[in-house]
Amino acid sequence: MTDEELLKKRLAELASRAAGQGRYTFSEFLTPAEQSALLGMGLKSNAPFRLEGGYPDAERRVAVFGSEELCGYEAQPPIACVHIRPRGAKFDKPVGHRDVLGALMGLGIRRGVLGDIVLRDGGAYVFCLEAIALFLAETLAEVGRVPVAAEVLEALPELEAAEPEEICVNVASERLDALVAAVWRLSRAESQELFYRQKVFVNGRAAENPSAAPQVGDIVSVRGFGRFLYRGVSGLSRKGRLFVTVGVYGKK
Repeated sequence: MTDEELLKKRLAELASRAAGQGRYTFSEFLTPAEQSALLGMGLKSNAPFRLEGGYPDAERRVAVFGSEELCGYEAQPPIACVHIRPRGAKFDKPVGHRDVLGALMGLGIRRGVLGDIVLRDGGAYVFCLEAIALFLAETLAEVGRVPVAAEVLEALPELEAAEPEEICVNVASERLDALVAAVWRLSRAESQELFYRQKVFVNGRAAENPSAAPQVGDIVSVRGFGRFLYRGVSGLSRKGRLFVTVGVYGKK
């Protein structure tokens, strides 16, 4: 059985348990690809579900199976947030997402219990399952060889959705592979390879057709690169090429 088949089996079991027992069930944090698999499953159980990541702009999210109508009450997913900050005034050198993730993985923490890592205000907000939050806060001592302090926040922070950087790209058409290539300065072959490797998603679903055109307002995510908001065609060049406007978000 493949990893995807195992994932779908586990998610189907969670959905069936929620429907059969009338209580909420929760997955671990799902990657965009795993969320796409869930959205495409067509679950036969009567358990509704939603995806939650701890803040509005989350990329990695927990599947919440159940609803107030089904269960008779409302419940939130078991997500906590740990705030990490340097013990000094600031980090001596820039600390990136990989530095924080590497430090956490070095503690033996599985990636599935960790959500997004948001770098902000000179520190990092780490979204994780409640069961691992206290261990993380008490055990993490340094990030990138810089001593840090970590604490579990009493409530999830109200992080506002990041504003994307608006840019204009010149493309021959609105094809997804052309847009991905232009936004991240890739060759068309490199862009198409990302589609073949199932690394491109539109609104959380895997993009299977690189020649498809997105709709205005669609979010296009590319694993390892980031995301952009498609804003549409803004002009036409003298040679008949399109000027397209997108809002580019950073990686998480």
